[in-house]
Amino acid sequence: MSDVEVVGIGQRPVNRRQRLVKTLWIGIWLAYLSAPVTDLLHGGHSTGVRILGWLGLAAFVTWYMLLVFRTGRGERNALVLGSLGVLAAQSTLLALTLGREWLVLFVYVSIASGAALPLRVARWTIPGTCALLTAVALAVPGGHFYLASLLIPALLGGFAMTGVRELVRTTIALREARATVAQLAANEERLRLARDLHDLLGHSLSLITLKSELAGRMLPARPDEAAQQVADIEQVSRQALVDVREAVTGYRRPRLNAELAGARVALTAAGVTAALPAEPGLAGVPEVSESALAWALREAVTNVVRHSGARHCSVELLRRQTLDGPVLELTVEDDGSGGPGTGHGNGLTGLTERLTKAGGTLEAGPLKHGFRLVARVPTAGPADVGSPA
Repeated sequence: MSDVEVVGIGQRPVNRRQRLVKTLWIGIWLAYLSAPVTDLLHGGHSTGVRILGWLGLAAFVTWYMLLVFRTGRGERNALVLGSLGVLAAQSTLLALTLGREWLVLFVYVSIASGAALPLRVARWTIPGTCALLTAVALAVPGGHFYLASLLIPALLGGFAMTGVRELVRTTIALREARATVAQLAANEERLRLARDLHDLLGHSLSLITLKSELAGRMLPARPDEAAQQVADIEQVSRQALVDVREAVTGYRRPRLNAELAGARVALTAAGVTAALPAEPGLAGVPEVSESALAWALREAVTNVVRHSGARHCSVELLRRQTLDGPVLELTVEDDGSGGPGTGHGNGLTGLTERLTKAGGTLEAGPLKHGFRLVARVPTAGPADVGSPA
């Protein structure tokens, strides 16, 4: 069958063809009404009784189909109980007036109870329907011969439909949960992309701005040095384009050694005296931890260059042993005016999220003269204490 024709469990029909398919599936079980139909055709009833019998059977089937068709839609129990009461009354009236062949209607009342009511209510209405079936069968001539063959289908069919109802409700809940997970994944991807672009472009554009200002000041008197600054701008621009492309595709994982080299260039271009560690040994450091620290270094240096007005900046990279295990600690400290304000901006907020995902922590705040950022990530290697160059 085509997608247009298939109706999944727990899904509402969305067009005429799907409604028809669902109606046919439910209507298959009406084949067991052959006994009342045969009674109307060959039971020897008068014309008036036949007309009333056909009207009563049509009303019963319509009411039954409406109840079962709307299984799992969460109607109020009082409304469903009222509808089931109407079905039970119709079954009783038709069986008492037309004969024992009509006792089969109580099986459909039991099935409708299981399909339309929660289990805590259906566990009472299904036995109640069976009790009413028993009472009517004993009151109808010859009804006790039909009793045994109808009680078991009524009980089993009713409680089987409670399972079908729970399956429908569970399927609906799972489908909604899957949609929620997909939405959360999309939101997480948007946040990741926003963080990457902020960190990448903020750093690169700050460096381009600094070198553009330097080139502008050098142009009249030192054209060769200005040309070198322009060449650096071109190189930074090309690398920024590569980084943005990698960030968009999700493959961007910055390396700490590369970020240390980039930090030296950015701080020097901004006229900040930098104390940076030598190329660190990263044995035992997970890739996700190294990447988180690289982003932390990039964000910290970007804030020093753009916001602090600092003259000196020191970077330390140390291994420490803590109660939670070995960690790699990055400290960036400057003597500027206090960094990006008193609160955390978008950069530090995104950085906190990155470190948290890597199992690390971030501490950032103003000093008496300057600003300090400390980022820690877990490592798998032995803890030893290092020092900055």
